[in-house]
Amino acid sequence: MIRRFIAVFHARNMEFLRDRSSLGWNIAVPLLLVFGLALIFAGPDRPLFKVALMSVEKQGQTITHPFLQTRFVDFIPVTDRETTVHKVARHRIDMLLDLRPPARYWINPESPKGYLLERVLAGSGGPPVERITAPGAGVRWVDWVLPGVLGMNIMFSCLFGVGFVVVRYRKNGFLKRLHATPLRAVEFIAAQIVSRLLLILLITIGVYVATSYLIGFRMVGGYLSLLLVVTLGAVAMIALGLLVAARVTSEELASGLLNLITWPMMLLSGVWFSMEGTHELLQLAANLMPLTHLLEAARAIMLDGATFGEVAGHVAALALMTVVFMSLGAALFKWNPD
Repeated sequence: MIRRFIAVFHARNMEFLRDRSSLGWNIAVPLLLVFGLALIFAGPDRPLFKVALMSVEKQGQTITHPFLQTRFVDFIPVTDRETTVHKVARHRIDMLLDLRPPARYWINPESPKGYLLERVLAGSGGPPVERITAPGAGVRWVDWVLPGVLGMNIMFSCLFGVGFVVVRYRKNGFLKRLHATPLRAVEFIAAQIVSRLLLILLITIGVYVATSYLIGFRMVGGYLSLLLVVTLGAVAMIALGLLVAARVTSEELASGLLNLITWPMMLLSGVWFSMEGTHELLQLAANLMPLTHLLEAARAIMLDGATFGEVAGHVAALALMTVVFMSLGAALFKWNPD
């Protein structure tokens, strides 16, 4: 019994070690994630709060306030007050501060970070600043984060649910048998997209209805517009999963590649926190990810009542990504495992 166990144990270890692509990705992925997290979150005096700061110049003199010396607060210069107040209301910015007379600040009363910043501002020892509540119904953090949670679930289900299935089909020879039929790569990919899409939509709708009934989420826009955006976003990520699995023959390698894609999207696409005020390169990278456009469009519809036409930019980006991913996936698709 022990000899049989050792033989199988040794064979599996050698199989993994000899698969250089899988071994390489299992080593590279955690290293890349650690360096990526260090780039985003590390550094001295890492800010915990985001405060938008209107121009503090008055007749050539700089206006100062003790609050501006507060550590762990990222003061972001802004010029458009109306747009920034809207961001405060939507938890993208924790506070808007205007120190020009009469000094004022805007806050979302539903924001925990905003409440803490108010206390810090009041105790900073500077001159009093007038408090103004961001207009409109207060948006709870749970309302803001709901699209992120559902989008993250869609991302994992689409990428791993499709990628692993195709790799397994190729590894066990099922794709090789399909290749002997008149079935074309585009037809196979389209069938995989439609199948996974129906499952994802049913699950997502069920989760949304159940949680909305129990908690009562904010929904200002149209359900049809939201459904169309979610559908297109899911299709884009399914197509991305098929692209990853187009030529991969190892499940370990597929896991490494999919993790390399999903973790940056989960960190940079605004699932848990806004990317407002981060480095321009990080924001550019976020805009190249389908999850970013899905969440931006969904939040605009749910929280602000945006119409389908008003999120046309995000819709166009998702449609373009879908076409590119599907085209490349079909062109690179390999039926045989060798």
